[in-house]
Amino acid sequence: MPDSPKLPLEFFRQLPKADLHVHLDGSLRLETIIELAREQGVDLPSYEPEGLRLAMNLGQNCGSLVEYLKAFDVTLRVMQTEDALYRVAYELAEDAARENVRYMEVRYAPMLHTRQGLRLTSVVEAVLDGLRAAHDRLGIESNVIVCGIRNISPESSNEMAELAVAYKGRGVVGFDLAGAEYDHPAKHHKGAFQLVRSNNINTTIHAGEAYGPESIAQALHVCGAHRIGHGVRLREDGDLLHYINDHRIPLEVCPSSNVQTGAVRDLASHPMKLYYNLGLRVTVNTDNRLVTDTTVSQELWHCHTKMGMSVADIKSIITAGFKSAFLPFHVKQAYLRRVSDELKRFNLDGTITPPPPEPSSMGRREFRSRTIPPASTGEHAVIDHDLDA
Repeated sequence: MPDSPKLPLEFFRQLPKADLHVHLDGSLRLETIIELAREQGVDLPSYEPEGLRLAMNLGQNCGSLVEYLKAFDVTLRVMQTEDALYRVAYELAEDAARENVRYMEVRYAPMLHTRQGLRLTSVVEAVLDGLRAAHDRLGIESNVIVCGIRNISPESSNEMAELAVAYKGRGVVGFDLAGAEYDHPAKHHKGAFQLVRSNNINTTIHAGEAYGPESIAQALHVCGAHRIGHGVRLREDGDLLHYINDHRIPLEVCPSSNVQTGAVRDLASHPMKLYYNLGLRVTVNTDNRLVTDTTVSQELWHCHTKMGMSVADIKSIITAGFKSAFLPFHVKQAYLRRVSDELKRFNLDGTITPPPPEPSSMGRREFRSRTIPPASTGEHAVIDHDLDA
């Protein structure tokens, strides 16, 4: 693979994609931060894009997760009004739609957006309204994952868990634990996860990024996580690695972010390819589009150019993203049918077969009978091929 020609970024931009791990407060447009700050009278390190980029270390190696998280001190300053939250959510979905992201799960902690007195419910609804507006205008589907913050308090996580329960079925599909991982174990927030799981809500936890595999084990066995955010250090515990593989627990991998926080030395040494080759269900995500200065397309392109992953590998990872979404089973089936058909157009040599012409109205009945099998046959085909155990 190192000697093989590398495909251009544009090829990956055209692929249908999902982004399951993207933080709202880390994915603003730089120009939006400056505009909102001026409108709101908020102090910034710089009001020039390049100066602000340098001050926030955007896309630069920070050396640690704690240093990386300092950029959020800036973004959160301008995300304290309903209008700002609506705009940021809409623009995030718009940016994702431009690179053909079809489904996205946006995570954030509503409690971090109440400095000016906003009610928690107003925070949630402003973000959901922005995401829905993007869906109506652009077609991209987005849901929300509510976050507790591990370095604040278990009580605040309980409050966020209650909010997730209140908005279940209304745009919130999961609960997460984010924030500084080292010295802030997930077990302290066990009560919040018991509440959300008792309400049949999906859970994911940041683990194995700034701390070792013990953090991952705690996320799984104490808090009951259904997915793991990052999981970079899973390779240090082979037994746990195989447990995750055997139970098909997805990893939300964010390659460039992992380099930026110092979790891995560089993309070439990232363990994601090892995990993939061993059969783990790995998904590729942005983490923070602004802070990491990336897109889903760029992350997949890095997997291809820096890790030596083939087009077939990339297509498999994309499919894993849709399999791992916090969506009802039959909704995922529908996504997988469409995405699987579309991925067939992307050839291993980098060429893209044009889509078939739309059927004429006269031949529509015949076309449908040929391409959509009976429910029982189609269901078994999708279960066997696209939703492996």
